[in-house]
Amino acid sequence: MPLSPHVPELGALELLLDVVATGSIGAAGRRHGVSQQAASARLRTLERQVGVAVLDRRARGTGLTDAGTAFAAWAARVVEAATDLDAGLTALRHRGSARLRLAASMTVAEHLVPGWLAALRAHGGVEQITLTATNSAAVADLVRAGAVDVGLVEGPDPLADLSQVVVGTDDLVLVVAPDHPWARRRRPVAAALLARTPLVTREVGSGTRTALEQALGPPGPTPVLELSTATAVRESVRAGLGPAVLPRLAVAGDLRDGRLVAIGVTGVDLRRRLRAVWVGPTDRPPAGPARDLVATATARVHPPGPRRKSDAGGVTHASRQDHR
Repeated sequence: MPLSPHVPELGALELLLDVVATGSIGAAGRRHGVSQQAASARLRTLERQVGVAVLDRRARGTGLTDAGTAFAAWAARVVEAATDLDAGLTALRHRGSARLRLAASMTVAEHLVPGWLAALRAHGGVEQITLTATNSAAVADLVRAGAVDVGLVEGPDPLADLSQVVVGTDDLVLVVAPDHPWARRRRPVAAALLARTPLVTREVGSGTRTALEQALGPPGPTPVLELSTATAVRESVRAGLGPAVLPRLAVAGDLRDGRLVAIGVTGVDLRRRLRAVWVGPTDRPPAGPARDLVATATARVHPPGPRRKSDAGGVTHASRQDHR
């Protein structure tokens, strides 16, 4: 049975939902690459088509009428179903040749991504995976440029210009060599002392460095040596070049085996979130393997259950700073 002529096309529904999200016809129009006048005309056409007043146009913005509130809820379900249809069709088109282009921060690439990719490939549907391991700032730039489908970054704060979801957490830990004087301390190190102590650090732009800078505040840490990988920093600490603040993921084995000693720090919060980032709708990553990867990673952070308020073969390391 054909649909009623009162059912609008999907583009008009998406425009309406963006008006709801932004509170402005002009802002919604910009999301769709059209002027405010063109967006307003399209919405008036929608209202004539459905036969009810949907929008309440006010001087300080645009809202929904009572009928518009109900209509927008139905429209959201239609757009979501259409998005799922698009994702399914994408998967069918790429079945047997699906490719995932992924960029991840060094810590995430070394300690978390292999397990996620193994789980992803176990479910099939991904024939080729390209992983670029670099610092978080470079990952974000690759995502913005469209060079990768999804990125995985570290840091205390979200990136305002990218869609994202939290896929894990980690904390930074102050570590020293066993023969360092601090290894015998009985009290934590104060943040002020840490800030003026020469440290072995990651390079500017890494998630670890950014988190440490924000935790300590201006002027930030005092680097005695800057290195581009957590492994290099860790080995430098073990060699006695100085203390370092590193992800617990990167030093867990050394702490367990006594090759490094963890020192408490007071006056700072060294926890951080690990995020998947992408360009596109805020509610879901790109269709296909990228979405499957994010779902796999997120499921390990938030396994199915009651809700509360509150290397696998085929992986190509396209670059690891030296493009090996």
